[in-house]
Formats: sequence, structure tokens, C-alpha cells
Amino acid sequence: MRDGFQMIARIPYPATQPKFYAVASEVATMALLRAHGLPVPKVYGYSPTPDNAAKTEYIFMEFVKGTKLADIFMQLKEADIASVLRQLIKLESLMMSIPFEAGGSLYYTEDLERVNGGKTTASFSLNGEHFCIGPDVRLHMWYGRRSQLDVNRGPYRNPEDMLAAAALKEIAYLERFGRPLLPFQRARREAYEYKEQSPLDHIENLQRYLRVSPSLIPTDPSMRGFCIRHPDLQPSNIMVSTSADSGQLEIVSLIDWQHASILPRFLAAGIPNRLQNYGDPISEYLIPPSFPSNANEVEESELMKAVGVHHARLVHFHYAKGTEELNKLHHDALIDPASLFARRLFTQAGYPWEAETHELKALLVEATEKWAQIAGPGVPCPIEFDPEEVSKTKAFSERLELSDGNVASLRAIIGFGGETWVPPDEYERAKDYAELMKLRVLIALGKGELREKTQAHWFLDDMDEEDYM
Repeated sequence: MRDGFQMIARIPYPATQPKFYAVASEVATMALLRAHGLPVPKVYGYSPTPDNAAKTEYIFMEFVKGTKLADIFMQLKEADIASVLRQLIKLESLMMSIPFEAGGSLYYTEDLERVNGGKTTASFSLNGEHFCIGPDVRLHMWYGRRSQLDVNRGPYRNPEDMLAAAALKEIAYLERFGRPLLPFQRARREAYEYKEQSPLDHIENLQRYLRVSPSLIPTDPSMRGFCIRHPDLQPSNIMVSTSADSGQLEIVSLIDWQHASILPRFLAAGIPNRLQNYGDPISEYLIPPSFPSNANEVEESELMKAVGVHHARLVHFHYAKGTEELNKLHHDALIDPASLFARRLFTQAGYPWEAETHELKALLVEATEKWAQIAGPGVPCPIEFDPEEVSKTKAFSERLELSDGNVASLRAIIGFGGETWVPPDEYERAKDYAELMKLRVLIALGKGELREKTQAHWFLDDMDEEDYM
């Protein structure tokens, strides 16, 4: 502003769904967390509807002075990494200790009264403000045409309802909009023999999941209790600054609370994606990482790779060990094998269908094999697969691993991240290199049907995604 005042004006993307609930919930979530002492931006004003002079939903919020942790994370020494992660874990422990009577997402009561006919759920007051729990704003509950469905999105009175809701939403979507499609992940289409996949197969597996899901819930009340976590806790959403008093790096704010939800603790648990290093035995066994002793003898490219691996191990190690020390309830849910499996199955069952039936089915097969460990001894498993089907499912998993491995190799060579993202200054180089790699693959295949199909379904080419929404 002209007087030097700064603030953030946040508006939703055109494709954001559901706009009203997403904006209203983000505002209420930040207000409640600030009231509990968490460092989140202060909201100056907001509109969850476009009925205003700007003709758009918006949030006016505090401009946080600091640096994104992502901008300096790779340059930090181990002591600083450990310190920042301990601060983060303490903040997580504080937010996860806030009790809620139901699951879903958080709102100001007056906002929900505007769209819910005056009906509110689990209302409570804090510092003179009135809050309630309402519809779950996690993105997959509203993705694409799913926003048109009249299905249960909360509030959820118990874990059983929450475990079922996402699968029932997906069944409703497939029954209304589903039709045979080629897999969305084009690199996997060869494994599926370039055949369209039926949504009926996925519906069958979702129904199997619904028979299994009640047995996934822990009996421990502390694991069943509802709590809130940051929806996307990555270094880009952690603002830090150097303390003038101590000279230490301090977390000054956690930003971007859109799509935050309230879940049972056993489902909310997990090491954030950008902080975990699963798949690496050193990390999974929590072995204190050490830098390679021959680092001075290797080429620069190998050295940079070693630096990345070491950093990933350090972050995973200090987050896991810090959680064990500073957030016991979260740690208990993290290490419980049944809760871990429940989270995997819950996530997969709610994920928007992309014309693949295998991932959910493979987990259900695994559930039948680990049933006593998941549900406890003496509990009969409500689903079964014949031995031939189990064998085919496991063999297909290996075929998909090969496809995924090929993509991972090309990703490392070309240098793109999730959903083929690259930094803006690397875009032209990555695009040119991707075309070169495509040409090399096609030349290696020679002439014939396989080359034609590989070219027609090349996984980095543009495509119309509308059928999958």
C-alpha cells in the first residue's frame, strides 16, 4: 500500500473446487490455529462468494516476512535441519492435540449457516468466535465432476463414516459418469496392452474395501480421536527467519491451509511427503546417516547425487526421531503396522479413478494375507481371492513396477518432478531433452506396431484430461 503496509490477496484458481467451502474453511482454520498459539497468517478480511466488487472469492491476509524453508533447506547444516524440524514437530504436536468432536473441515458457524439452511455440527466458541465442523474440503472429494454429486462429505460423527465416505463418493461418480477408458498414466498403458479399463472392476474393488474398512479402525481411543494437521506440509509452506537474539533459524509461519481437514489420528498420521525418504533402508530403519567417506574422490555429478541422498536421509531421520520424542501420539500411529496399512488403503480407496483397477486390488489382496495382523486374531476376513487371482495380481504388480521404473529413469535424465513439473528457467532445456529422449526410444524400437503405439501414447505429450475429471 502507499503507506508501506503489505498484505497478501489470495484468490482461488478458476478450477478450484469447492470455492465457497475452500475459502471459508481456510479462513476459519487459520483463525482457530492462531487462537491456539500457532504461527499462521492473520486474516484481515475475506469473501467466500464472488458477490463483491472484485467479482471473486478472496482472502486478505498478513504478509509474512521471512524465507521459505525450501529456498535454503539444501544449504543447511545438520544441526540447523534438526533444530527446524524439532520446532516443526512441536507445532504439529500442539495442533494435533486440539480435540474435535467430529471429522470434516472447520468453518465459522455464520458461514455455514449461509449455505446449510442454519444447520451446523459440533459447534463451539473460542475467544468470542463461533466455529463448527462441516463438509470435508479435501480435493479428491470434489475433483472434477464429483462436485456435482450429492454424497456424504461430512461432517463425520465417527471414523467408520469417514472411512466409507470417499469410497462411496467414488462409486457414485463411476455409476453416473464412468465409462471404459485407457489408463491416465500413459507410461502404464503398455502393461494394460493398450486396452480400455472398465469402471465396473473398480466399483467391485471399492465394494470389497467397504466390507473391510470397519475392521481397520483401532480400538485405542487416542488413535480414533479427531485432530487437524497441515494439508501440505512441505518446505515451501514453512517460513523461517534468523532470530536477532539467538542467531538461530526459527519458524515464523506455516502458510497455505487450503483443503485442511479433520481426521481420526490414525488416518492423519504420516511423515509429510517432502520430508520422508521411504524406500531407502537407511531411512526406514532409522540408521543415523553419514556422508560417504570417498566424497572427495567422485565426479561432480556423483557428488551432487550423494548430497541429495544424504540430505533426504537426514530430514527423514530427524523428523522421525523428533516425533518419537516430542509427539508421542503421532509416533504411536506412525509405527503401528495396522494403522499404516489402514492409511494406505483409505487413501487408495478415495483416490479419483484414473482407469486403473490394480492399485486398490493389490492392497486388498495384501489385506487378506495380513488380516490377522490388521484386524487381530480370530476375526474372519470379509473378502477373499482365489489363488489364481492372487498370482495374477502379483505378477501384474511386477509389470507395473517395470513401467514405473522406466519413467523414474527418464525423470532423472530429463529432470522433471511430480506431474512433469520443472523450474521455469529449466523448462526449455527439459522440453528439448524430452523430445530427444522420445526420438531415441522410437529409433531403438524400429518399425512396427509397438513403435506406433509408443509414439501415440508417449507419456510426456499433451493430452485431454477432461474424461478423467
